[in-house]
Amino acid sequence: MGFPYTRMRRLRQSASMRRLVGQVQLTAADFVYPLFVCPGTQLKVPIDSMAGCFHFSVDRVIEEAKAVAALGIPAVLLFGLPDKKDAVGSEAWSADSAVCRAAGAIKQAVPELVVMTDVCLCAYTDHGHCGLLKDGRVDNDGTLELLAKTAVAHARAGADVVAPSDMMDGRVLWIRRALDEAGLTDTVILSYAAKFASAFYGPFRHAAGSAPGKGDRKSYQMAPDGGTQALREIALDIEEGADMVMVKPALAYLDILHQAKDRFDVPLAAYNVSGEYMMIHAAAQQGLCDLQQTMLETLLAIKRAGADFIITYFAKAAAEIVNR
Repeated sequence: MGFPYTRMRRLRQSASMRRLVGQVQLTAADFVYPLFVCPGTQLKVPIDSMAGCFHFSVDRVIEEAKAVAALGIPAVLLFGLPDKKDAVGSEAWSADSAVCRAAGAIKQAVPELVVMTDVCLCAYTDHGHCGLLKDGRVDNDGTLELLAKTAVAHARAGADVVAPSDMMDGRVLWIRRALDEAGLTDTVILSYAAKFASAFYGPFRHAAGSAPGKGDRKSYQMAPDGGTQALREIALDIEEGADMVMVKPALAYLDILHQAKDRFDVPLAAYNVSGEYMMIHAAAQQGLCDLQQTMLETLLAIKRAGADFIITYFAKAAAEIVNR
């Protein structure tokens, strides 16, 4: 029956009642915190394009990892800056890279923390593309071996999870085979399976120095209107051996996230990317919204749409709130 017998407001009349009947709740265990690691020592340098984020040298990232674990956040995702760049991105698979050294140092200092590493060449190549260039075009098949070498290097250094973000066809299969042949059969692959060629990556590309020098990434990242294609990409990556999959960005693609959750039975991540993060910060700075409430509402929406975990620069701030 309708009103006056049914009154939906009965279930909203107090904070305790709202918590009791709430269908989606955030916990610190929902989050993965991205970290940027760089060469050098004793460095914790603010990133101009991303409020509250820093470039850490390996010695300083350990204290940050300990703080993350103390909040109950189960995992970090490492991105690296190189000493030098070249045409093939050779530092990406160097055992002396900032990512490899940080992965080993964090696992030694905070063994309970899950260490994920981004596997891509864009931050390491002098042209800024995610793969090798051949005659001015990205060489998909020629890139696969280098991505596999990078994943193996990260896993040997201590990474629990390798996360290929390049969007080359076949890279999950190449990485799975390379890991298994190296005896790294327990290493998890989290595939950036549905990664769109998005305008929301700007602050990150500034932070990682990974913007392409010429052209764009539309030939390998998906077009924003490619919903059906996104589900095919996810299915193919699972078939190739991905243990977990990701939708990136999150907010503009909540429909993809929801469809993926309904269709696939592997753990599903969503990446609340830098542009989404900084839009909220910028609006709050202008007095147009409340930072804390908007942050939590955004993260709830991502979880409600189907994310099993959320990679977000808000992880520490959100964990501090939900832990109260």
